[in-house]
Amino acid sequence: MKHYTIYMKNCAFFARHGFFDEEAFLGQRFFVDARLDVEADAPLQEDKLDGTVDYGVAFKVIESVVLGQRRYLIEALAADIALGLCAKFSHIRRAEITVRKPNAPVPGVLDYVEVTVTHVP
Repeated sequence: MKHYTIYMKNCAFFARHGFFDEEAFLGQRFFVDARLDVEADAPLQEDKLDGTVDYGVAFKVIESVVLGQRRYLIEALAADIALGLCAKFSHIRRAEITVRKPNAPVPGVLDYVEVTVTHVP
């Protein structure tokens, strides 16, 4: 079986995830990357959108998860995004989701905290 990979980089959202009450109250930006390995049979041969991943729809799936229910852990957020994408697009054979949190509440200076979750349906 052939496959190809779709990358969606730096999808940005303002949301209220995190363990601390201040994170839920103030909110912050989150950035999501998606690496989607997609079954390649028909879409590459027929050059049609049917049977592949529509980027606009995939973005909306990511957005609905990020803007939906509050998660305490960005690991849980990444896992839910992967599950949502795989549920929407049956042609995804592997979803690797990275979530970045630039304003993580740590006692020091850092660019961001990042976690990557891989889901194979």
